[in-house]
Amino acid sequence: MAAASATVRVSANNTITASLISKGPLQKPSIFNLCFRNGAAAAQRSRLFSCSAIYNPQIQIKQHGQPETLDYRVFFAEDSGKKVSPWHDIPLNLGDGVFNFIAEIPKESSAKMEVATDEQYTPIKQDTKKGKLRYYPYNINWNYGLLPQTWEDPSLANAEVEGAFGDNDPVDVVEIGESRAKMGQVLKVKPLAALAMIDEGELDWKIVAISLDDPRASLVNDIDDVEKHFPGTLTAIMDWFRDYKIPDGKPANKFGLGNNPANKDYALKVIMETNESWAKLVKRSIPAGDLSLV
Repeated sequence: MAAASATVRVSANNTITASLISKGPLQKPSIFNLCFRNGAAAAQRSRLFSCSAIYNPQIQIKQHGQPETLDYRVFFAEDSGKKVSPWHDIPLNLGDGVFNFIAEIPKESSAKMEVATDEQYTPIKQDTKKGKLRYYPYNINWNYGLLPQTWEDPSLANAEVEGAFGDNDPVDVVEIGESRAKMGQVLKVKPLAALAMIDEGELDWKIVAISLDDPRASLVNDIDDVEKHFPGTLTAIMDWFRDYKIPDGKPANKFGLGNNPANKDYALKVIMETNESWAKLVKRSIPAGDLSLV
């Protein structure tokens, strides 16, 4: 695929038109401000379901079972030993355009690991199909995982992306830094771009980001910087996610937004909207179905 020359942009100063059907215009927020949920700790009631990020315990990773088995789970726990959910209890926003990213799949590996959204405390496990562990047909070349406290609502159609409905999962992140993350590692990242992947008719956002610990992190702040300092990376990511199902006999995935990556401001808009959807989910304003809210 030729390198994409066009990008989708949102002005940093303008009103953002909501992309979700039935919503009105949204003003782009200056900050997100979320915290760990801790028992009775409640969120202030605001449009962005925000609260001060003051509850910040050390998180430990606890492995149950043997890797590459059906029983293997990676749980998250506080120093006290109390289990917490990586999806619901780790804060999304750290301020100044920095967000928490939870690594599920370290770069240069192929086991398809993911947060078990239907299990208590949502541990990381290896995905299965027909009772068998799933692997990508080849290694993924970047660290891959999720943004906590986000959710792609399967009942909302996105008018900007062919009316596609959300895939019922947290928002995915492709972290392009040079270091290999560990499974379950929580990294501070800044978003750089967004890809509107459509997977079997479902919208499956990919936020392209970089860890603040990467040596080139200070050089990249938006989509144009990615092309300058990581040339060919956006095209490589789109090619990888477009084609990875083909060896299994499935059709290629496709991308909305004119088959182009969107800029940082658009990525922030996606994060804001999916955080709002998550807030409605955990407040039970939307039926959770089989999803675990613990």
